[in-house]
Formats: sequence, structure tokens, C-alpha cells
Amino acid sequence: MSYSGKTAFITGGAIGFGRAFARALTARGASVMLADIDLAAAEAAADELREQGHHALAVYCDVADPDAVATAVAQTVEHCGGIDILINNAGRHLTKYSQVFQALTREEIRGLFDVNLHGVIQCTLACRDSLASRKGSIVNISSIAGYAANSPYGVSKLAVRGLTIAFAEEFAALGIRVNAIAPGLIATENALADLPQALVEDFTHNKQLVKRLGQMEDIVQAMLYLTSEEASFVTGETLKVAGGFPLGIY
Repeated sequence: MSYSGKTAFITGGAIGFGRAFARALTARGASVMLADIDLAAAEAAADELREQGHHALAVYCDVADPDAVATAVAQTVEHCGGIDILINNAGRHLTKYSQVFQALTREEIRGLFDVNLHGVIQCTLACRDSLASRKGSIVNISSIAGYAANSPYGVSKLAVRGLTIAFAEEFAALGIRVNAIAPGLIATENALADLPQALVEDFTHNKQLVKRLGQMEDIVQAMLYLTSEEASFVTGETLKVAGGFPLGIY
């Protein structure tokens, strides 16, 4: 599939899923704006893509700050002409946020929701007009933790699923599709560094139906499908990519 002539605004674009999304989209002809609170890392990622002949830019963006979001989106529209794809990928996800609520300070909880929930709202609203002008699409990154919702992180990712439905309905008349991906246990650098190896092995072999560790490419392929014309009849959905965990009737 070709993304020639399209521009993607990717939050958390410097590392992890965001960087993988940028590589996949530029390889298929898209321009990308890597929006990240770590501007130096985003610029390094953009430099790598440009060295390969792709069109990539970096911009500072703290998704918890509505003014920073508005500035980053305006710069993207100015430099790229508009936005066709928004990927709300930025998020806080360390093990500390998977503890019970009472284990965290009020400031830590507020910070988590400012990024994982309000960040999605702010970026979506800021990109709305440009997406509407191009009949674009949005992909939000949720998590299988949102299905249990038994921790601050899980609740924040449950909220992302809710936002996906709410914005799909709100933006339908504008021709904007809104979907989400709920990754399972994926072999990202952050996840492998943060989680005990015994937990990773137990989850992979005893909880998943597919007995292998999820790979970044599994999530990339889901993103490519949801942003493509092949998914033109799909909106308001959350696609679990988690090796068959958890299964249930929802």
C-alpha cells in the first residue's frame, strides 16, 4: 500500500512504537512529523529517516500542554501542508503506574492522566480541522491493560478505548475514522527493561494462546491496516494485538 502524498503526525515519535510507525510509513511514501517531549531524540530519529531518503521532521510536543500541542500541530500544517494521519502514541507506562491507586501520589496519578488521557484529547482536537480537510484517520494506542482496568495505567488505557468511540461518533460527519490498537506484551526496549524476565516468560507461555513474544512489527502491521483504505469501513474499534490474551465477550 502507498502513503505517497500523506502526512502523519506521530506523538511519542522518538522511540518505541512511534519510531517504528515512522519507519513503516516513510518506507511507503509518507511524510512524518515526529512529535516528542524529547526533541533531541526526535531529531535523531528524523535525521536517520532523512539519511535514507525519506521526508521526516521533528517537533517539540508535550501532549499534556495544550499550547505546546497547538504549536506543534500548526508547525506541521505549515511545513507539510496538512495532516492525514494522527497517531496518539505518547504515553506513560512504567511498572509504577500498574500499582494500586493508593501506592501513587496525587501528582503521579494526575501526571499519568494528563498524558495518557488528556494528551489524546488535546492532540485529537488540535488536528481535527486538518484531518477533516483530508478525510484523514486517527489511531490511538491503548493496551490490553485497559481490559482489566485494575490499575491507574489500566484505567487510563480503558479511557483511551472510550475516547476512540466518542471521537469516532463526533467526527463521523467530518469523514474522519478513529480506531485504536491494544497491544499486548511486546518486545520493546522499555518493556523488556522494565519487566522481570520471569514475568515475561510466564505471560508468553502460560497466558497467551500464541506462544511467542509480541514484536514491534505486529503493532506496525495493525497500524498500517487501520490507516489504509482497506479499513475504510472500520471506525470506533479497538484492535487487540496480544497473542490471544485476554479473550472474552465484550
